[in-house]
Amino acid sequence: MKKSIIITLAVVVLFAGWAWSGYNGFVTAHEAVDGSWAQVETQYQRRVDLIPNLVSTVKGAAEFEKSTFVEVTEARTKWMNAGSRGEQVSAANGMEGALSRLMLTFENYPTLQATQAYRDLMTQLEGTENRIAVSRRDYNEIVRIYNVAVKRFPALVLAKVFGFGAEEFFEAEEGAEDAPDVEF
Repeated sequence: MKKSIIITLAVVVLFAGWAWSGYNGFVTAHEAVDGSWAQVETQYQRRVDLIPNLVSTVKGAAEFEKSTFVEVTEARTKWMNAGSRGEQVSAANGMEGALSRLMLTFENYPTLQATQAYRDLMTQLEGTENRIAVSRRDYNEIVRIYNVAVKRFPALVLAKVFGFGAEEFFEAEEGAEDAPDVEF
């Protein structure tokens, strides 16, 4: 009888240790996902902060399509007002399309390209776009690791008990692979 109590107690202690360790692992992994998403947001915010400078520089140097300007401004506003990750992803994708059209539009303005301020801003914007791509890639990798952790058996049982679920990957919108059309 003493032996069975010891064995039962050992099993309970092992199970409690496994649950404790599993829970802490999920918390750590979920915090990594949130931290990685914060880096994505930081890079998008950097882009949003650069847009008014870019638009001001461009407005002072050239006349350009009003619809493109409005689209860039609206995309920036959508990002600033987005609440959820899904809304932020949608706003970011809309901003990418608008910025692509803006950049393609100005390739045909040699005077604008010649201004140092414009070149500097475009360099910063290009650097920001690269940072965004890296942040997205890093975020998706962290999400992949986290999702594997919450989907593997037997950890998935713990994940469900403690309320941890899979996170969404950052995916491009349909049609994002197509280059934007610019008409004059």
